[in-house]
Amino acid sequence: MRSIPTLTRLVVLTLGCLLFASTALHAGGPVRDKQVEAELVSTVATFVPGQPFTVALRLKHDAHWHTYWKSSATGYATNLTWELPEGFTAGPIQWPVPVIHKLDTIIDFVFEDEVLLPVTITPAASLSKDKGKTYTLKAKAEWLMCDKVCVPGGAELSLDVSSGATEQPHPTWAAPVASALAQLPKAVAGYRTEAVLKDKAITLTVTGPTAFTSADGIYFFSDNGLIAPEEKQTVAVNAAGALVLKFTVADDATLPISEITGVLKSSAGFGATHLPGIEIKAATGVVNVALPPAKSLLAILGLAFVGGLILNLMPCVFPVLGIKITGFVNQAGEERSKIVMHGLAFTTGVLLSFWTLVGVLLVLKAAGDKVGWGYQMQNPGFVFLMAVFFLLFGLNMSGLFEIGQSAVGVGSGLQSKSGLGGSFFSGILATIVATPCSAPFLGTALGAAFTRSIPEIFIIFTFIGIGLSSPYLTLSAFPSLIKYLPRPGAWMETFKQSMSFLLYGTVAYLAWVLAAQLSDDRVYGNFGLLKPLLAMVLVAMAAWIYGRWTAYHLPTSTKAKGMIAAGAVLLLALYMGFPKADAEAVKRINEAPVGATGTAGLRPAFTADSTTINWEHWEPGLAETLAAEGHIVYVDFTARWCATCQANKAAVFSSSKIQKAFSDRKIIALKGDWTSQDPRITAALAKFEKAAVPLNLIYAPGKAQPIILPEALTPGIVLDALDGL
Repeated sequence: MRSIPTLTRLVVLTLGCLLFASTALHAGGPVRDKQVEAELVSTVATFVPGQPFTVALRLKHDAHWHTYWKSSATGYATNLTWELPEGFTAGPIQWPVPVIHKLDTIIDFVFEDEVLLPVTITPAASLSKDKGKTYTLKAKAEWLMCDKVCVPGGAELSLDVSSGATEQPHPTWAAPVASALAQLPKAVAGYRTEAVLKDKAITLTVTGPTAFTSADGIYFFSDNGLIAPEEKQTVAVNAAGALVLKFTVADDATLPISEITGVLKSSAGFGATHLPGIEIKAATGVVNVALPPAKSLLAILGLAFVGGLILNLMPCVFPVLGIKITGFVNQAGEERSKIVMHGLAFTTGVLLSFWTLVGVLLVLKAAGDKVGWGYQMQNPGFVFLMAVFFLLFGLNMSGLFEIGQSAVGVGSGLQSKSGLGGSFFSGILATIVATPCSAPFLGTALGAAFTRSIPEIFIIFTFIGIGLSSPYLTLSAFPSLIKYLPRPGAWMETFKQSMSFLLYGTVAYLAWVLAAQLSDDRVYGNFGLLKPLLAMVLVAMAAWIYGRWTAYHLPTSTKAKGMIAAGAVLLLALYMGFPKADAEAVKRINEAPVGATGTAGLRPAFTADSTTINWEHWEPGLAETLAAEGHIVYVDFTARWCATCQANKAAVFSSSKIQKAFSDRKIIALKGDWTSQDPRITAALAKFEKAAVPLNLIYAPGKAQPIILPEALTPGIVLDALDGL
């Protein structure tokens, strides 16, 4: 379980299940989890079927601790998951006006001391009105509690209520909950709002039924992530007696804006009842929609094409690149129409693969999963199967066995129908091995893509696919260029076998990825990685059996036995080696209490006498806190399966100039490892309009935003960024 850093600005988007304690109103009152006490309370002791009543989640915080409102810059809102008897329904949490919490330059919206979060419960009219019929309402409450540290909290709560012919108020909680309901922000007649956006500055004008005389104690809480909370709000009363508020749009806000919603707070209160807050909503059409788009579609398509083109130079694609070059060499002197067909078949394989991957990604996102580009490589089962595939592929190219017409379009198969299938398959394979890479320009295009409409997303990824396949399309469309490649000959068999070592290198690389993914002995056992490695030995044995006893000159019965034996050994290998997590162990780990670690004691990346970088573990908000404490922070979002990431680290941190610069400035380096799925890292990438790694950032004291470095790094790029601080 990842530790939780000591900071108020922690963003904990997804954590595992927590240890919950059970309680019931009749059985002993509130439940405490660390610094927060929780309880379900009701306006009624006896309800009437068919008549709604209110149940509130009561949270009592220890001194200096707080939980979060429904919209937060750095934390997440309290949540209730209900388990109700048949015939009951629960509405959403009705949020009171929050308190403004400040830490350095960060402003957030929280609840302190004691707060009641009301929920409307509606019992069906068909429920029994027999006096004394008791129903138990259950809810799982989850929250994030913060002071100088942030810790997830939760409790399983229950409340007994009885049905009857007449409603009976709860003797203790009816009045407090009713008071909380009366103080909830609501839309009030007589207040009119107008909003105008210009150059990322919003002007919100609020006109009341009577003229405002003072702007003291006025603050606007945005509930749709539109307003940058760290930016100061300016409030004034104009000559007409209207409130005029000005604030800045958040950098990660989605444009154009459809509406501005939130709560306007006044310390003096609104109206005769002195309501502490009123709901604000500026409908579409009020906001100035003549906004500069975040990125034009044409610009994104250009980045997508160039990024796809550069993918051909990435280490991920090297194995397929060499094989495909062999295929084009063999095409020299053939009919132009056949050559063009191979190029089109390859491109079709690329495009269909991209569309399939994007479709799956969109489905996962719609289901609530936080995923990004290369998401399939975060699954150890997929990585294992890819390693098995490349091992078999390499053994075939080495000549250990033959499977008739090659699946990758080398040799004479390129001139037959099966050869077109080989080209198509090569396109699929090129896409699969390319997805772990984020080439220069591609990361920006990927991030921007998922802020667009679904048709635009598919258009963008089509351009990435065209960029990837464009060299092959060019050679197909202009076959005269092939004459500059070597002529086919006996040397091609040697070349094909030599290319197999690229595939063996890929297998080694994937095994290294598996080593990180299967490193938790609690989940995968003491032999987590050994089993897949031994399984690959069995895969090689299956290939040897196939090659040894299925040769074309052998009797049919011998070949049949060879096929059966090879298939049996291969299935045994897949069964033995496929990573299997212990579900009970995962549950125990996820339900373990979560601790907290602080910023104190984090070591610099390099010291005067060190040449090996010290990476500290990244957590949401940690870099911002360290920068606020006066440190320069280097953040590397990376993954083992990302070859570009590994190349960056090798190029940059082996440099003595980088080591000296980091040591002199006492720079702290944080690593966000995305090798396995981590929704928090996915969310952090999305914040910077990225959907893939690598992403490298430099935070510095006094800087509101980090420096975003390009995908491909050199020591000079990093040093220039540091010199510009």
